[in-house]
Amino acid sequence: MRLLLITISFVLASFSAYSQWYEAQGKAYITNGDSEAARVTAMENALKRALLVAGASVSSVQQVINGVLTQDLISIRASGTVNSFELIEETHIGNMLSVKVRADIFPQEKQCFSEDYRKSILLTRSNILYREQANIGGIYNLDSEVMRKIGAKINDQGHYLDAKLTIKNKNSFTRLNESMQHEKIKSLVMSLSDHTDTQFVMFSEIQDISFTERTNNRMKFWQSDTFDRHFNFNLYIYDGDNGELVFDKQYQQSAPWTFKKRETVDTRSNTFWQSEYGNAINHTLDTMLTDIDENMMCQPTRGKIVQVSGDTVMFNLGKKHGVKVGDEFSLMHIHNFTTDSGKTYAGYNVSEFKVKVTSTTRESSTAQTSNNELLGNIQVNDIAVRY
Repeated sequence: MRLLLITISFVLASFSAYSQWYEAQGKAYITNGDSEAARVTAMENALKRALLVAGASVSSVQQVINGVLTQDLISIRASGTVNSFELIEETHIGNMLSVKVRADIFPQEKQCFSEDYRKSILLTRSNILYREQANIGGIYNLDSEVMRKIGAKINDQGHYLDAKLTIKNKNSFTRLNESMQHEKIKSLVMSLSDHTDTQFVMFSEIQDISFTERTNNRMKFWQSDTFDRHFNFNLYIYDGDNGELVFDKQYQQSAPWTFKKRETVDTRSNTFWQSEYGNAINHTLDTMLTDIDENMMCQPTRGKIVQVSGDTVMFNLGKKHGVKVGDEFSLMHIHNFTTDSGKTYAGYNVSEFKVKVTSTTRESSTAQTSNNELLGNIQVNDIAVRY
């Protein structure tokens, strides 16, 4: 079988730090009995479909027949990475050749369409790791107020996310994170995402709100001592479809605590947020917003299918996410799999169906196949993704 070298350029649409498996089908007609050329064309079509929904491009391709590695077939040069590429099925019906491929895609160099849809994200209540540090000032509800602030900033100033808040109750994230129970974190993420109809889930920890040991006005001995107070914050964002961590960062800040030692401070008040310490936290949240926007803007927007009827689907992306009548989506199945050791890996099976949006509401859209083809194998909780 001959080696074919081609160059393909794709726009990348993901800041993912991990690879995912995508399965996709491709078809081609056999012309003049040249089944080899048809096979290559069908494989290219299948690969392109996988790339369009994954947001990466290919650097190398290997052929696998029935799960057995044989030889290099295609080499494609571009700016992303496909760790492996497998031809897992080939069928002939008359002059039509159909293939199914599996690609392990890992994006690297990142570019994307900045006008992509807004993605939904759930903000959970933060956790003050050492609550005794909140005694001075009585700022125990800082954990919920910080998330209320960043949620407002995301919705008012951000460009790529639509935030929902669930800050009344605490969750088990910190306990699971400290004990490195990553598979249980994935389950928690997917459960929260499904329950709240969101694509991403954010957890956070307030790691340190203690005081420094030295006063910051030592030369002004006639004044009461004012000490700096820390604000160290850990941020984690997970993909709700598969529970994978997509972004995490630590932030460190400190500023003078200008309130009296025995004064109880209301973290919901302007007095707190206009103080030096409140201003420092607010500055940290602004930096956080920029980081979140930069790292999430190229994550592909995925809608969950909530209804299927004949040739029509409804999914949970609407006007507030930027969806418009006439927009086109590809459909795919979530295909996560678990190893014998209990570790879960993310995967998607890209279907051959494409749909066009016919109507939208604020939070959902209805889309239909262009040729009235019945969506036989598409089910509720499958995925609609822009391509």
